[in-house]
Amino acid sequence: MITGVAVLAGTVPNGGHRSPGRPGHPGPTAAPSPGAPSPGAPGIGDPLVPLDGNGGYTVRHYTLDFDWRAPRTPFEAGATVSATATQALSRFDLDFAGNTLHTVTVDGAPATALRDGDELVVTPAKPIPQGSTFTVRVAYTADPTQQRHRGDAIRDYGWVPTPDGTVLYAQPDGAKMIFPADDHPSLRAPVTFRITTPPGLSAVANGRLVERVRRPGGRIRWTYDSEQPVAAQLIQMAIGKFAFVDSTGPRGLPVRDVVPGDLVTDTEAYRSLTAEHLAWLEERLGPYPFRRYGVLVGDTDLPVALESQSLSVLPRADLLGDQVDAERNLVHELTHHWTGDSVAIRRWSDLWLSEGHARFYERLYSDTHGGDSIEDAMRAAYEQHDQWRRDDGAPAEPTEATLFKLMRYDGSALVLYALREKVGEATFDRIERSWVTKYRGRAAGTRDFVALASEVAGQDLDPFLTPWLYGAHTPPMPGHPDWQVDPVQD
Repeated sequence: MITGVAVLAGTVPNGGHRSPGRPGHPGPTAAPSPGAPSPGAPGIGDPLVPLDGNGGYTVRHYTLDFDWRAPRTPFEAGATVSATATQALSRFDLDFAGNTLHTVTVDGAPATALRDGDELVVTPAKPIPQGSTFTVRVAYTADPTQQRHRGDAIRDYGWVPTPDGTVLYAQPDGAKMIFPADDHPSLRAPVTFRITTPPGLSAVANGRLVERVRRPGGRIRWTYDSEQPVAAQLIQMAIGKFAFVDSTGPRGLPVRDVVPGDLVTDTEAYRSLTAEHLAWLEERLGPYPFRRYGVLVGDTDLPVALESQSLSVLPRADLLGDQVDAERNLVHELTHHWTGDSVAIRRWSDLWLSEGHARFYERLYSDTHGGDSIEDAMRAAYEQHDQWRRDDGAPAEPTEATLFKLMRYDGSALVLYALREKVGEATFDRIERSWVTKYRGRAAGTRDFVALASEVAGQDLDPFLTPWLYGAHTPPMPGHPDWQVDPVQD
């Protein structure tokens, strides 16, 4: 135990959560009188992951300091969280796991902090009045050797090592492995990154490079500004022997790819298509919603791409193989910047809106660029849809374990395809552009989408979309009476 910090033993491994009032966690107290300080909720109450995010405050800004040393080597780190209290707070939680805690202060005064599973429970020296701003500083040792493993065995996430550095895979809730956060996709705040690297290595993060300063001993501090609020799951911070390749997209949009030096030439052919992909998506969804874009080539065997905000991660294998597959992945991650990054999901059960849109436009692009026709792809998904419903839940009814199964990808793209067949391409295109325009920079959910689609189409689409999104069986596909769903196999 270190002064000002009480570390609770017996944390929950592998992402396990306990409920409020669990052993070791301060339990609920009697109902306070109005205006009296009380604990902030340990989560925002998402039905799938009730302890993700936190109650009682709104984060206004993160400043993250990383004193990077070497791959797979712990290093000193710090986080400064500026927030506003939405209630009078006697204590509050941050989502935090997988690191060695040193000290916690609130407005400069030592605070007591209990580690319990993935919750860091902070009790300030004095209560925080409702409406006041406060600053939390957490000093810790980051350990990039610690990763989480999703229960469905899709991949590791959190810190992912590369031969000379690291890349982050924070989705869905791995940000808490990296820094103390308000970790839910609906919650966003601007981030300043201050990353110190040894000589010969570069650092990159979301947004704009603000400053690069050489420090004593030849170490270099890189400062990045996210420029716009970003959800914790979309954070990116990578270190390595990188080359920075600058170009421009539509309307002069700055594009900067970040590539391991020995992969620049081999990945150039597919990376150079970004301007074309941006223009194609802007024709359908309107202007790109952020101030810059780029592709970070992940020097890792992990076969996962990620839509980290303003800087999509593509594993090297994606950019060294077949062009049709490479472009599908590039368009998929770029589409997320409209649907998933800019228009955030309100709850995890709304993930179909993010992944379904990305898969739909990926398939639509591939249709005219050497891939399968979208009709063939959607017919194949239709045949499997009842099986996916049984195994993984309807598109808008996942469980935590089935979030990233095929139903949220091709199965959810099929819902959008059915909507287009129902209302026609012209009306569908108006719905889509209205969706990303109305909710730009905001969180929205399934009910919001159904209401907006109905408004734009001039008809109540709830009776049509509800069976597609929630039903136990796949409805008939408009315009395709010959399509059949395969029988469900046990």
